[in-house]
Amino acid sequence: MQSVDAKLSRSSLLLALQRYSTSVHNMEQTILLPSLLRDIPYNDAPGATDNSMDLYENYLMLKDIKNMVESGLVPHEDGEYHTCLQKDLEPLLEAEPEVLFHFHLCGLFTVMATLGKKSQNLTEKYLDIIGFSR
Repeated sequence: MQSVDAKLSRSSLLLALQRYSTSVHNMEQTILLPSLLRDIPYNDAPGATDNSMDLYENYLMLKDIKNMVESGLVPHEDGEYHTCLQKDLEPLLEAEPEVLFHFHLCGLFTVMATLGKKSQNLTEKYLDIIGFSR
């Protein structure tokens, strides 16, 4: 019997979501004491600009996103955010639906891959904190 990964195309959206979910699940299984992540800055890249969130906040964010992806429930945002976003993307919204879909799909793949890497990095940092080496 083929594995689920083998059945799905390498560029499948379902596979990207599954990889992210698996990565966060591994993070949740590894990080037994999330409170150890408090007040530790998250610096995943040399030019990182997200200095406001610590490892604990990133941990919670990654779990929340996983829950949204798996449940399909998206919280209702206030209208102000959508209005601001719509102004910036107005030229894009006038594009052909196929082009718009492709744009969003590529963006989703990029975001899911980035978040998956972020959860793996967070897991590795936690293991470093507790003194466990792989």
